[in-house]
Amino acid sequence: MIDKELLDILACPACKSDVELKNKKIVCKKCGKKYPVREGIPVMLVDEAEEE
Repeated sequence: MIDKELLDILACPACKSDVELKNKKIVCKKCGKKYPVREGIPVMLVDEAEEE
């Protein structure tokens, strides 16, 4: 779904921490915000994020 290399360079736009892929969402390892993936493209906008 999302390339490992892309995940390695992505960072949470809210706190700048590393992210990981969980349940088809990009999840921040520090603050827990969950960013959607639409048509294979991560939507890394704070306004679109779900709170943990």
